[in-house]
Amino acid sequence: MPDIKILDLFLKVSPLVKLTVLILISLSVVSWAIIIQRIYIFNKATDVADVFKSKFWSGVELSCLYQESQAHRNILTGLEQIFYAGFKEFTRLHSANKDVPKSVIEGASRAMRIAMNLELEGLERHITFLGTVASISPYIGLLGTVWGVMHAFIALGVAKYATLQMVAPGIAEALITTAIGLVVAIPAVISYNTINQRLNKIEQNYSTFMEEFTAILHREAFSSASSK
Repeated sequence: MPDIKILDLFLKVSPLVKLTVLILISLSVVSWAIIIQRIYIFNKATDVADVFKSKFWSGVELSCLYQESQAHRNILTGLEQIFYAGFKEFTRLHSANKDVPKSVIEGASRAMRIAMNLELEGLERHITFLGTVASISPYIGLLGTVWGVMHAFIALGVAKYATLQMVAPGIAEALITTAIGLVVAIPAVISYNTINQRLNKIEQNYSTFMEEFTAILHREAFSSASSK
């Protein structure tokens, strides 16, 4: 069985197929860069959230935790950023509207939702590109496939006798682009679904923390109003 040299096959294909292959390889490189980056960022976000939740539920005073967050507010991320935004708004509104605890809670919840959306927006960055690559890669490969099959039929049409050598170049073009299109698309599909599942889990974690923190602020606001 003869050795198959990918580089030799690539050099022998038509310019259109070469362009198709280069486009697919470029999409694959960018996709893997995004996959690696998102995995790193999601792992970091999960670790940071776990550390902050442990600190939050350790029994430390919220005001002390807020002051600690305020000391490095320019680099806050994840749950700590949500906590900081919510408690900052709660403190501001509570000092001016102690008699209207419902408005204080609504304002703090709104600030936390905005902070959470901004955090999720950062985590979602570039994920749609993976979905796009997963969708279009097979079709880009199909373009080369059609071109290769067309070449094979043209070779058959101009020849008196059909031989494997006549159709081999066209078939090779078709197989190369089909295979590369699938190689690019399959990891992108798997990664896109996996990353979205992790994103949903992180979002659920953020939402759960917001509800728990809102309940704490609710008790604080209404106890202050009833003590007057």
